[in-house]
Amino acid sequence: MRELARTAPAGGLYRVYLVGGGTAVLSGWRASSVDADLFSEQDEIFHDIQGIKDRLDVNVEITRPEHFVPALEGTIDRHAFVETIGDVSFYHYDPYAQVLSKVVRGFQRDLHDARHFVESGMVDPEELLRLVERIPHAAYAKYPRLSRQAVLQAVDGFCRHIRSK
Repeated sequence: MRELARTAPAGGLYRVYLVGGGTAVLSGWRASSVDADLFSEQDEIFHDIQGIKDRLDVNVEITRPEHFVPALEGTIDRHAFVETIGDVSFYHYDPYAQVLSKVVRGFQRDLHDARHFVESGMVDPEELLRLVERIPHAAYAKYPRLSRQAVLQAVDGFCRHIRSK
């Protein structure tokens, strides 16, 4: 985060979103992540991303949950502020979108992170299920590997598991 802020182009104000492992590490749920997943609508903030990767010896992916799962209604209003460094404000990408992506992927590490989102209070399982149920059927056309039924089953199963604890 400090390095992105240091290399930010002068004269702008930027928003960068932490996704996946970045949220997990910054929140203290994990000690490390394989890579730093980031997203910004302002691509110019990443002008030195190769240099940052080399200097810090870190793998950086520019991605967001909607690259893998359908968008949730209201995502833009649920980004969680982390801090501002210089001209760059950092946010956790919508926790509900992150949990949806993790639950659909279904790896143990992802499900562990998803449970932490709930335990931390960032995600309410009932609201997650409501949001997923509201995804229009047509939205799945962009995701040929996903079916609405399979996504709903995965999220419902996750929420049932959380409630049973």
